[in-house]
Amino acid sequence: MSRGLFITFEGIDGCGKSTQIKLLSDHLGSTGHEVVLLREPGGTVVGEKIRSVLLDKKNDGMDPVCELLLFEAARAQIVRELIMPALDDGKIVICDRFFDSTYAYQGYARELGAEMVKALNLTATSGLEPDITFLLDIDPDEALKRRGIRGDGDDRMEALGTGFQQKVRQGYLELAASFDRVFKVNASGTREEIFSAIRDKTESVLRERS
Repeated sequence: MSRGLFITFEGIDGCGKSTQIKLLSDHLGSTGHEVVLLREPGGTVVGEKIRSVLLDKKNDGMDPVCELLLFEAARAQIVRELIMPALDDGKIVICDRFFDSTYAYQGYARELGAEMVKALNLTATSGLEPDITFLLDIDPDEALKRRGIRGDGDDRMEALGTGFQQKVRQGYLELAASFDRVFKVNASGTREEIFSAIRDKTESVLRERS
């Protein structure tokens, strides 16, 4: 049995990841693929408990290094408990965020640096990397308006404001310029336009692997 395909979605809060993940999952399922949907942090019993700590606004005094280590702890659990076994079974794993988020949020926006993040990511993942990373790129002010229209409440990370989100976006753009696996998509377009680009890229990669 061939190894499955690992797809991740990245972007600032409010970029539309959830919508596009569902569209891609439904499309792949309709064409006969077995798809596993996951999110970071979370996905496991341990990970969901860590997620509640990370996103709770009452923990606004959390040190950035503590924040980084909690994300990596949740990542180590989901990689070994869920992602690797699913890939070994030949399934397509779609994960809402993975280690690129840590580069953008903690490494770049929190200014902890790429070297620390790289070392911890490597430890947490045992070297596992996504096959495709879709970066949904959008201006933070537009993303904030979208969240407001949906009536979304801010979690601890979202509450940091558009200035912080702008730093995160810049971190993501640097990643997109550095790694071929990162496929940047203009998330300001219509839902259909965005999905068309994501679907076409995914099908291209699947054809190359067949």
